[in-house]
Amino acid sequence: MLQPRLPELCRESSALYTTCLAFQLSLAPSLTPRFFEYFDAALRTFRSELACSTTLLDGTLAAGLLLCSVGLMHGFPWTMHLEGMHNILLENLHRPSARSKFRTHLLEVMGVMDFPIFVIGRQTPCIGIWRSYCQRAEPKEGVEPVSGLPRSLLDLFAGIGIETTEQSFWDWPGNPGDFLQCYLWEAHRLAGILTLRQQARLPGKQQSSSVSAWRQPGACPADATILVGRILANLDALRLACAERPEEDTFIQNAKNYPLFVAGLEITVLRPRPDWQKKIRSFLLLTRQDELILSLLEEMWRRDDPNFSVDQVAQERGIEMGLL
Repeated sequence: MLQPRLPELCRESSALYTTCLAFQLSLAPSLTPRFFEYFDAALRTFRSELACSTTLLDGTLAAGLLLCSVGLMHGFPWTMHLEGMHNILLENLHRPSARSKFRTHLLEVMGVMDFPIFVIGRQTPCIGIWRSYCQRAEPKEGVEPVSGLPRSLLDLFAGIGIETTEQSFWDWPGNPGDFLQCYLWEAHRLAGILTLRQQARLPGKQQSSSVSAWRQPGACPADATILVGRILANLDALRLACAERPEEDTFIQNAKNYPLFVAGLEITVLRPRPDWQKKIRSFLLLTRQDELILSLLEEMWRRDDPNFSVDQVAQERGIEMGLL
């Protein structure tokens, strides 16, 4: 929804125009001094617009989300932009009747970017934008276009750490979609189950709130090895299908990072399976974002401690990584 509105929105917001230039340069194979020049200008212009805003214009909001996109792709700090925009939007967010369709779209993108499961080494607290402002909005059906995920599945991800359990993911009924989408969504659903188990393993976490009582010993055969295998199988099927039908959905493989990363964190499963490690490496060879994600996984594999937090690795490196 952003592309056809860009000329009008750039006239509304000089920050968006400058951010678009920085974003385009960020897609190059390597970041050049010219990128950093434009990126610094975009940050200054955006912060200036933000400081002067009482009600955030769509153009400024779009600029902030594109700045977040640059940060999450390259490991720069970026969640503070969500915090800054939310502080201004807060007074008007609870009035859905005043929202345009495009503003609702921008809020959904902001809500997905705020998901804790999609941020590694997060430097600001989660705001809960999706649960507070998007989960109640209509239409609840359909697919959120930036994440590529059904809104009903995003509702479950938003509830991780609150009320979502393994049972919630097992019971998710799915959503109408083509074969490529079904591969992707199944990988995400299974990754959500692994995320609950991984969070329960961390020191200080209460396992009872994360693991469904339904999963009693012997009641469910889907241990971590099976889940990782099924995630990788779905992602590999997605890769092969995209190669066979390259014009069908040119962006869908961009959404692979979260399930692939979650599968890669299952160190105990991957240790005796170098072929699966090799498969994960083969998926992550395309972009700077892929390189950073793979470097975090390689470090976790080297440490060989399933109870160590990958957020600590990211924080040691001073990066804030996004999985979108």
